[in-house]
Amino acid sequence: MSAYHPLNEEEAIEIARSLEGFFPGSGPLNCREIGDGNLNLVFHISDPASGQSLIMKQALPYAKVVGESWPLTLDRARIESEALQLEGKLAPGLVPQVYLYNPELALTIMEDLSDHVIMRRGLIEGGRYPLFSEHISTFIAQTLFFTSDLGMNQQDKKLNVGRFINPELCKITEDLIFDDPYTDAENNSFEDAIRDEAEALWNDGQLHVEVALLREKFLTQAQALLHGDLHTGSIFITPESTKVIDPEFAYYGPMGFDIGAVIANLLLNYAAREGWDHDDDAVLDYQNYLLETVREVWTKFEAKFRALWDEHGQDRLAKTAPGYKDDYMLRLLRDTIGYAGCKMVRRIVGLAHVADIDRIEDAAVREQAQRAALAIGKSLIKLNRQASSIEQLIQTAQTASAAAKA
Repeated sequence: MSAYHPLNEEEAIEIARSLEGFFPGSGPLNCREIGDGNLNLVFHISDPASGQSLIMKQALPYAKVVGESWPLTLDRARIESEALQLEGKLAPGLVPQVYLYNPELALTIMEDLSDHVIMRRGLIEGGRYPLFSEHISTFIAQTLFFTSDLGMNQQDKKLNVGRFINPELCKITEDLIFDDPYTDAENNSFEDAIRDEAEALWNDGQLHVEVALLREKFLTQAQALLHGDLHTGSIFITPESTKVIDPEFAYYGPMGFDIGAVIANLLLNYAAREGWDHDDDAVLDYQNYLLETVREVWTKFEAKFRALWDEHGQDRLAKTAPGYKDDYMLRLLRDTIGYAGCKMVRRIVGLAHVADIDRIEDAAVREQAQRAALAIGKSLIKLNRQASSIEQLIQTAQTASAAAKA
């Protein structure tokens, strides 16, 4: 079974059987295709007798969300598998274990995380995850620092940049996040109720300047190996455990893009709470929890990143130049704020949305959430180059949301 073709469930079972020592005995295996993403087939395979189970993820040669008219490279499966394995070394326990990668079939076999929930769903349902900020800040600090010029041999890093060149999936990001929302693009998707908001985006010259500057960094600044799509749909979670999945968009880019993606998705849920909680007190309580999580994600990340810099920094001048570290961290905060705003805007008017908002049944409440998310996103984009603290992000989110819902 070497020639590439999309697998069916019977073939997936056959491959699972060949994984040496994983499934004891010869009893029947259960298999179901569970992929609800845009780019892949995902099979869950389990042995009822032993309770053993695994996940198989196969890249498709096109974007499933659009169809065969949008072809995609299968090399992204290699990138994802190698990124997962590297992340597993740099941030142990925070990604699923990879059992096998089959390059001919663009197939990765990995740990089953069925005892976790997708974080987006968990947040929609009002879940609270006391260890999340600790876990995710460790993940982003370790993976970003140790793949950057600060934390690894700089010549080896240059070789890594080539290894993780990912032009086709970067092109998706470049278009869907940094271009389409700001023009009347064919791929845009939004409800007629907020057409005025979409048209305002298309005509906001100040906003376009800020997005262009952030886009330039995404195109040119190979700071560190990014996950590239670090939203709450790419995180499996329980109150005790956090696992980051799906790094198929991995490439070398600006660090703030990953951190901003995490924060943006917490704020998208913040904008949507009226659609999920039953009274004003519950809304406010959960929104406060989300904002405190945002604060902790940044502050814990910054503390850990600075500690890694002091202990493991590879660049002499970066360690000794007065004020350089502080300047670097301020620029990183500003990038984080700007990219968080871009990710929010894209999820309201761009091609692929978020369930936090789209699944709100009441049309008026849904529209209110969309307008609040856009207000926060635009405000963060315009704030980014003037920001000096995470508190400004939080205050901006509160103010913009309140004004949109007034």
